[in-house]
Amino acid sequence: MSEELKLPVISFFTGGGFMDMGFLDAGFNIVWTNELDIIFADLYASGITSWKKSKGIDGNFKISNTNSIKDIHPETIIKEAFNGKKPSCFGVIGGPPCQDFSLNGNLDGFKGDKGSLTDAFLYKIIELQPAFFVMENVTGLLKVKKSAKHFLELLEVMKEQFLIDFAILNSIDFGVPQFRERVFVIGINKYKFDINRINIGIDGRWFPFPVNKIYSNSSTKYKWPDPISFGSNVEAPKNIPLELCVQSCLISPEQENNIANSSEFFNILIHLDRLDKIKEGETNRPSFKRLHRYKYSPTTCYGNNEVHLHPFLNRRLSVRESLRIQGVEDSYILPAKLSLTKKFKMIGNGVPVPLAKAVGKSLSDFLESIS
Repeated sequence: MSEELKLPVISFFTGGGFMDMGFLDAGFNIVWTNELDIIFADLYASGITSWKKSKGIDGNFKISNTNSIKDIHPETIIKEAFNGKKPSCFGVIGGPPCQDFSLNGNLDGFKGDKGSLTDAFLYKIIELQPAFFVMENVTGLLKVKKSAKHFLELLEVMKEQFLIDFAILNSIDFGVPQFRERVFVIGINKYKFDINRINIGIDGRWFPFPVNKIYSNSSTKYKWPDPISFGSNVEAPKNIPLELCVQSCLISPEQENNIANSSEFFNILIHLDRLDKIKEGETNRPSFKRLHRYKYSPTTCYGNNEVHLHPFLNRRLSVRESLRIQGVEDSYILPAKLSLTKKFKMIGNGVPVPLAKAVGKSLSDFLESIS
């Protein structure tokens, strides 16, 4: 299918483009992107350009607009995305910054600088009137009482024009070696589709959120290994898929010089004697979590005091290993000269690509069924 025939999508809070990559793989066409952080925008340009080139798509790709979502007029977006001619059917996707809703954060909620961007995102959708939208965010948006109340009130406003459904999905259930629960909100414009063709359950649910039968409930259905002393020998469990284990993402010393971003990692500033005492698989610590080679990673949220250690080497994870834990292909290459801090922050902010693809594919199939 040519790009012209694929459903066009506008992307906010694009970051490194992980969610975009999933939707591109699911058959959508990302026509406009928005990212306020200039370094993130530079990282996106390098990563997406190299990734698309590996798929036979030549060109130099970059973020379309680097202004705050609060400052971009809808007419500007339509002009930049569609040359001023708004199509009848297009979508909006985005994952507003979630630190103010995170259960591990400050819980400032919608009053925080980051939290207010969720309001801005949803109201921008109302202004743009797309045929559909997808929003991704942390589960604290629903689990923290004061945030949930305001969020559900926002959705009530959205329901005047959109049919709304949402669900909590975990990336490990889609073949990603990472426990990462996130809320996905789907909206369908009532005035662009015949909603009488949509089967709405008595509980109000209607969207067929994806389920991967191979990996569903992976965090509980397998007997995951317990922490072991650092430096111990351990055999691979026979009944756990290797692709759900951190081991599948690790770079061997022989690969460091052959795979881009493999040798990029922060030096460790604490004494090695203290580091040796942290067990492999001891991830319930507030910081310096050592991953287990034959278990999934905790949620990637690199930055501040969150440090993820290599299972059996005394170093932190590399940029490439972290990208792999997010389901990003090795063809996605970041420039060595740019900030290492920004790279890890961008990676931790992203939506795992296989999860984004699964959501995108379910949405694509659903839209086709009601068109």
